[in-house]
Amino acid sequence: MYESSFEADVLIVAEKNSVAEAFAKALVGNEYTRMRIGRVNVFKFTYKGKRFLSIGLKGHVFNFDFEEKFNSWKKTDPRILFFTEPVRVIEKTSKPHYDALKRVARNVELVYLALDADAEGESIAFEVMDIIKSINPYVEFKRLWFNSTVEEELLNAIKNPVQPNRLLAEKCFARMIVDLTIGAAFTRLITLAVERKNPRALPYGRFLSYGPCQSPTLFLVVQRAWKREKFKPEKFYTIAAKVEIHGAIYEAEYVKGQIRDAKQAKEIYSKIKDAKEAIVKNFKVTAKKKKPPIPLTTVEMESRASKFLNIRPKNALDIAEELYRRGYISYPRTETEIYSPTLNITSRVKMLMGNPQYGKYVKKLLSEGKLQATRGTKDDKAHPPIHPTKSASPGEIISKMGRRAWRLYDLIVRHFLATFSKPAIIETRRLDLDIKGEKFILRKQLIREENYLEIYPYEKPQEEYLPELEKGEKIRVIEILLKEGETKPPPFISESELLKLMDKYGIGTDATKQDHIFTNIKRGYMYVEKKRCIPTPLGKKLIEALYETVEDLVKPEVRGFMEKMFLEIAYGKKRMREVVEKAKNYFLEKYDLLKKYEAKIAEEIAPVIRESINLTQPKIKRRRTWRRRKRK
Repeated sequence: MYESSFEADVLIVAEKNSVAEAFAKALVGNEYTRMRIGRVNVFKFTYKGKRFLSIGLKGHVFNFDFEEKFNSWKKTDPRILFFTEPVRVIEKTSKPHYDALKRVARNVELVYLALDADAEGESIAFEVMDIIKSINPYVEFKRLWFNSTVEEELLNAIKNPVQPNRLLAEKCFARMIVDLTIGAAFTRLITLAVERKNPRALPYGRFLSYGPCQSPTLFLVVQRAWKREKFKPEKFYTIAAKVEIHGAIYEAEYVKGQIRDAKQAKEIYSKIKDAKEAIVKNFKVTAKKKKPPIPLTTVEMESRASKFLNIRPKNALDIAEELYRRGYISYPRTETEIYSPTLNITSRVKMLMGNPQYGKYVKKLLSEGKLQATRGTKDDKAHPPIHPTKSASPGEIISKMGRRAWRLYDLIVRHFLATFSKPAIIETRRLDLDIKGEKFILRKQLIREENYLEIYPYEKPQEEYLPELEKGEKIRVIEILLKEGETKPPPFISESELLKLMDKYGIGTDATKQDHIFTNIKRGYMYVEKKRCIPTPLGKKLIEALYETVEDLVKPEVRGFMEKMFLEIAYGKKRMREVVEKAKNYFLEKYDLLKKYEAKIAEEIAPVIRESINLTQPKIKRRRTWRRRKRK
């Protein structure tokens, strides 16, 4: 391909190839040419007399790393890293995109930065600007913000560009530098301490990683395991009465529930065990509203995908991002629980009217008058809640992306429609019975009005009918049961619970929370079984050792405090360098304290390493500074 083929007046740079192509389609339909620079797709077209090129990246073009001379673990004291300025290096997987950008940048007059609409996307925008300015210092840059890849929104973004926001980008860069420094220093300290104690403890190529988000996440998992271990089971007794009501068999519960005193339980049982009838003391019917869900955030989507669909959080976000890139849903990284007045919600709802899956319900919604949405309290002022942007059939999505993608899309659509729906009305029927002077209760639930549950069946309660009875009416007792049980420990924390706790403490961004869970699994610190997060012996020992010596290294509140500092950069309240140095100095103190206990920590950790690694994935390649370790 001749060099002139890549000459252009205007360049659009998107974060993904599919978004770059979506811009070409939005501007000229199918009147564009697909070309390649190496392995990178470039979309060429003419629009309003200008020559355009549209190119997609693969995330960050650069990353931060330490210079090569600091990459020998045994020759470099990890403490030095706190005083070492990281350098920017080209991400290996993005080298083709780096080369492609330099090639197309020579003659362009205007660059539209169409990166994802968040701090991460803003930082990538500044990486792109630096690459292009190194070739073409006089080019003009404009930032495009959009929340979906539907044509209308992309065209609106082109018409209303904004200036790149350096403060937002620096927030991201500060986090990257701090996390690199802290992660590298503590990972090396812990790994080298274990190797000095027992050179054979770690399989070749393995290391014991610490991460300022990864480790507090693991702490939350281990904390639940500690509660389970400290739990002391206690025996209890329950008494139930099997009764017949209008030919159906029900089981009523003794009013006091669990009885810890065995003597008392047996006395009550002896008193009523031969009873043949129960007298109705009261029958009460109450109705309660069950509220529909509030608009969908990233964390809530991941949590509900895990709970309702059994799709792991990381997989859920990956699928959601692909649905977004293909134009089916809005941008899936959001913390907002409120639909903005500027978002044309009615048109998004009407869009689904012809869909066989949802059309009937949509017509019903619209017939009820003006749409009124539920709302939460969070609003990141950047992106709307996750919602559908294109109507699709199961066959369409399954053929392109697979069955799990359809199930997630279906959940998102149903959740969206549920937010405009009336609360469900749940009827509770309570029957109070007297059996030889002892009180028993029987409760059952019915859905009186489905309303939002019609479209959102995931939250439907279990129904069982209980006939209405008159006070004083007698019913037959079939059997009295005395049951012995034992209190159960709290379950291991679920991924759904873990994500919400991470959100509460500010651990990770809306896009990275599931990555921190996945990293702990890769490192052999935990595994997931039946939606529950279970720490390995290594994960437990590591957290115990850190918590007992320098607890701030794993306390989730510390990461939340750091995230607030990063946010002050974006607000212009603090300079990037000031925040980076403050975070480094804080963790340097923790490093010096932990150094005093390294032999003790190594002694506790070393014996459990291999058995824990075998519980998870057996082979992991090392990456980045603290992973590209040289054994010299």
